[in-house]
Amino acid sequence: MIHAVLKYDGSFEGFLCCVFVSYQEKLKVVEIHPPGRELQVMFAEVRKVITEPQKAKRVWTSLKQKATVPGLRDLKYAFLSELEGIELELLSMIRYIIAEAIPVDRDFSHPAVLKVAQTAKKVAREKHRMEAFVRFRLTRDEIYFAAIEPDFNVIPLIKAHFKNRYADQKWIIYDLKRNFGIAYDLHEVVYITLDIDPAIGISGAPEAYFHTSEVAFQQLWAQYFTSTNIVSRANKKLHVQHLPRRYWKYLSEKNLQK
Repeated sequence: MIHAVLKYDGSFEGFLCCVFVSYQEKLKVVEIHPPGRELQVMFAEVRKVITEPQKAKRVWTSLKQKATVPGLRDLKYAFLSELEGIELELLSMIRYIIAEAIPVDRDFSHPAVLKVAQTAKKVAREKHRMEAFVRFRLTRDEIYFAAIEPDFNVIPLIKAHFKNRYADQKWIIYDLKRNFGIAYDLHEVVYITLDIDPAIGISGAPEAYFHTSEVAFQQLWAQYFTSTNIVSRANKKLHVQHLPRRYWKYLSEKNLQK
């Protein structure tokens, strides 16, 4: 059996094509690499896997016949974690699923199944927090804009939530860490890339980019938050428990007080 390192384009379809190739060519896969990740294994054959939608579809169709809905969700969510080595864990879980006659994607005695489920749970938590803490700011172009820097690649997971919740206004949510985002034009949500000036920030409203009403609103909100806050009754431990510090950068009331 050939020991191989597979390099792919970083997409979920591309990863599924890696799975297809590993079966088709009977490979012992020792690493799977998205763009930008350095090789860790020296003595193995490096293969570049081309993304072919039909091959990816065949793998996913096979999985749908073998796995439960929660198991399939965990595979997608864990992939979006972008953690180093997660592709090998996913491949191990997929091989286990396909090899068994009954659904085993909830068999947490299997190391890969457990790892994938734990990772998927972290991604799901980040998804929910982004849905809760994203703050839109009205730009001079009359588009609501939100910048985020999530730990995991949750942009694909929050599309439906924001399309349903803000269906009557144009908006953009942009991941500064991964340099891509989603835009809604009152009809559909599309993926975009922009040349973002770092001065735009995560919160606040620099006058060069945001509508004058947005600047005034954020200042008013900070004043309201300060006036209604009862310092003597503050419970910082409980506050941080429900609102971790790393999410404070999204909140105007936290940043405008500085």
